[in-house]
Amino acid sequence: MSKTDGSAPFSYDGLDRVIHEKARLGLLTSLIAHPKGLAFADLKQLCGLTDGNLSRHLQVLQEAGLVEVTKGYEGNRPHTTCRLTKAGRRRFLDYLAVLERLVRDAAAAAGKEHTPSSVGLIPGRV
Repeated sequence: MSKTDGSAPFSYDGLDRVIHEKARLGLLTSLIAHPKGLAFADLKQLCGLTDGNLSRHLQVLQEAGLVEVTKGYEGNRPHTTCRLTKAGRRRFLDYLAVLERLVRDAAAAAGKEHTPSSVGLIPGRV
């Protein structure tokens, strides 16, 4: 039996390993909120990464076709802009749908008394 026939409902094959890494998840979340893209320095600050770490994660995302990196100049200063590609946006939204399913499944498996809102995971709910 294959995983797609329902025999492995908790395999979550859509949790893309390229996206699922913590730093890359933060980068993609930042970029999806800024469709026109963000400057390298802004991404670095938003995600709390060093220049080297940010460069490496952007390279992985770029090689996967998720992110486009444009280098140029603003005045005499080098300027790097990063943005999601159309395919990257679609792939990230697909990933989020799988993640939402995972959260629903986990809450259902834990039982109603242990849903995220009852254990303090959702602000303002006890």
